Amino acid sequence: MTYLQVREASVAGLALRDAVSDPTAFARVRRRWLEDRVLQPGDVGLDDVEALSVLCGLDEPGAEALLDAFGSLPEVIGAPAADLARVAGRRAAVRLRLVQALARRQLERPLRDRPVISASTGLQAYLRSTLTGAPREQFRVLFLDKKNRLIADERMGNGTVDHAPVYPREVMRRALELNASAVILVHNHPGGDPTPSAADVSMTKEVIEAGRCLRVTVHDHIVVGGQATASLRTLGLLP
Repeated sequence: MTYLQVREASVAGLALRDAVSDPTAFARVRRRWLEDRVLQPGDVGLDDVEALSVLCGLDEPGAEALLDAFGSLPEVIGAPAADLARVAGRRAAVRLRLVQALARRQLERPLRDRPVISASTGLQAYLRSTLTGAPREQFRVLFLDKKNRLIADERMGNGTVDHAPVYPREVMRRALELNASAVILVHNHPGGDPTPSAADVSMTKEVIEAGRCLRVTVHDHIVVGGQATASLRTLGLLP
C-alpha cells in the first residue's frame, strides 16, 4: 500500500496499523505520517513518545524505553550522553544532546541582553535546561555586569550525588577576573528535591561575606531539583 493510499484509508476512518499489515512497511509509513503532522501549521501535536520517535529515528518501543529509563521528556533531553547512548544508541544520543545545546543557547540569549532577575521564568527555564538530568551535583556561578546582564555561566565545582565543593575565594577571584559586579549561585539536587539544606545556607553566607569587601553582590542562590527550583532569597534564607 502506498503512502497516499494509507492517508486515504485514514481519512476513511481506518487505523494506520490496520491499513499497513507488514511491520517494516508500517514503521516506514508511520514515520512519514508523523513527519507530516510535524509540518502542519500550529502546534506539532505529537505526544512524547511520538516526538522522540521522530527526533531520534526510533520505533515506538525505543522511544518508550527512553522515557522509562529517565522518567520524563525533560530528563531525557538533559540526560548525560553516555546514558542516552546506552539506552537508545549513539545516533539518538547525538540528536538529543544537540537539542539540549540549542535549547540552552536560545534560553541564554535574553540573559545576555537584559537584566537577570533570579525570580524570572526565563532564568528558571535556563537553569532547568542546564541542570535537569545531571547525575551528580554541580556548583555553577552566573557572573553579572553592572546592569545585571549575564557575562558568563561557569561550572565551579563537580561533586557526588549529594555534595559539590564550593570555594568562596575562587568564586570571588573569578568575579574579579571577569569584572563582574554581582553573582547568582546555582547548584542542583540530583534526587529531585530542591529544598536548600543547612549546608547550602551556610555556604551561601560564606560567599556573601567574601564578596562584601570586594563589592561583589550575591543576588541569590538557586537550587534546581528535577523540574523544580528553590530560591534562597525568596525563602528568606539570605542575610
